[in-house]
Amino acid sequence: MTAPASEPAAPPAPDAILLAAGKGTRMGGDLAKVLHPVADRPMLHWVVDACAAAGCEQIVIVVGYQADDVRASFNDYAPLLGRPDIAFVDQPEQLGTGHAVMMAQPVMQDRRGRDVFVLAGDGPLIQPDTLAQLLDTHRQPTPAAATLATATLDDPTGYGRVLRNPADQSFDRIVEQKDASPDQLAVREVNPSYYCFGAAALFDALPRLSDQNAQGEYYLTDVPALLKADGGPVRVVDAVPPQDILSINTPDQLAEVDRIMRDRLGQPPQSPDPVVDAGAPA
Repeated sequence: MTAPASEPAAPPAPDAILLAAGKGTRMGGDLAKVLHPVADRPMLHWVVDACAAAGCEQIVIVVGYQADDVRASFNDYAPLLGRPDIAFVDQPEQLGTGHAVMMAQPVMQDRRGRDVFVLAGDGPLIQPDTLAQLLDTHRQPTPAAATLATATLDDPTGYGRVLRNPADQSFDRIVEQKDASPDQLAVREVNPSYYCFGAAALFDALPRLSDQNAQGEYYLTDVPALLKADGGPVRVVDAVPPQDILSINTPDQLAEVDRIMRDRLGQPPQSPDPVVDAGAPA
């Protein structure tokens, strides 16, 4: 009698690398950007929550500015779902997003067979369902080298533009705003920095990045095009709601994201700080 065929083994749980090293110079003050509160929690914690809810087993957080404070913020961290392992790695010198991910390689050395999300720590509106869709697209029908989410915005200012192959509308490359031509700046499909990579493909590509660009940095955004040139499948999830991709670079953007998050949670909007008349008596 022939034994029944065994089911293929399920792929291991994904990991995540979160980029949280920057100061956020346009935010004002000295607080690290990712520690600014959104709905009364550091914005970075919401990104960790989304990764935990999406089933991530290990989350590597790349820290730099106020690294000790970012680490300490997790002393009392209570995720909404699950408790992933959280590791921290330092990026003492900020040489770009690609360089930041390179800093995580020693921690990921024994996990190269996994899929790994790479996300920005200043995007607290990311939803677990988006990560689940990203991972499913990455794995089906066969594993891709890289998968990225995109969104189409009326005003794409500040975001990298996603360029498509005119022949079949497949992914071609990402161009950062400072490196884009006028025609490329007219593209409204943007890169919100939601990625899923095969970890081995990611770390094999990173040493090939160049800093010959407008910012003199090693761009993570160049990795998908490198992997495509290698022959690896690069896929796109292009239905992310524009509201979900809002990142935070200014106090006004922080206030808007806080309002959206409180609305999601069913909380009343935060009252603005009272205006004090300096000429009035105390």
